[in-house]
Amino acid sequence: MGRVESLWRYPVKSMRGEELREAYLTAKGVYGDRRYAFLSTGARKDFPYFTAREQPEMLQHRARYRHPEKMVRPHGKLSLEDGEIEVETPEGERLAVDDPRLIQLLRGGLREWQQKRHQVMLVQSETPVVDTRPLSLFCLQTVRQLGEEIGVELDKRLFRANVYVDLASGEGFAEDAWVGRKLAIGEVAVVEILKRTKRCKLITLDPDTSEPNIEIMKQVARAHELRAGISAGVVVEGMIGVGDEIRLVG
Repeated sequence: MGRVESLWRYPVKSMRGEELREAYLTAKGVYGDRRYAFLSTGARKDFPYFTAREQPEMLQHRARYRHPEKMVRPHGKLSLEDGEIEVETPEGERLAVDDPRLIQLLRGGLREWQQKRHQVMLVQSETPVVDTRPLSLFCLQTVRQLGEEIGVELDKRLFRANVYVDLASGEGFAEDAWVGRKLAIGEVAVVEILKRTKRCKLITLDPDTSEPNIEIMKQVARAHELRAGISAGVVVEGMIGVGDEIRLVG
């Protein structure tokens, strides 16, 4: 059906991700993905997180593992040291993810009424803190088609996928037909496509500047039922890599 064009992991929910050459798929998704998130007292009860919806500048904070060699694949119980994460701010300052100053910086960019509303705390989870299913896939041809529909060249990173796919067919939104099917990625891993992904405000925010383009969201709602990309569960765990072949197997 195509090949893996690039792989991404997001150590902290709503922050900039890490591009990987290979990634290990566990039953919970990409190993090390969205291990930390921020909660907010001002968030909805059914979505208690503080994200780029409230503070768009979060997307310009680069989160990375300090010991990436220990985060390639599971190797027993993950220690706090193994999973230690640092965050580089847009100004170039590097902070531990649990440094209280990081929360101060994130809240500092809010308006006064927002600061009163959002009391923020960091949480750690052994299960990726995702909005939908554990693994997200997005095809380059879909990025291109959406851009053509609104007359702007789009950056694939807007869609914050784990796996970007270069389709053999070259058709945008062709991945929608995979829902309910199983895909083999590389030699071992198998995933089941569970649903088309419902999108939110984050796809309108430029990954480098956080500037919004609301036409993206309008077009996805108008022409694609507010959905773009697909979400999957992992059926067979295994390592996948850039360039791996993707095949329908069920």
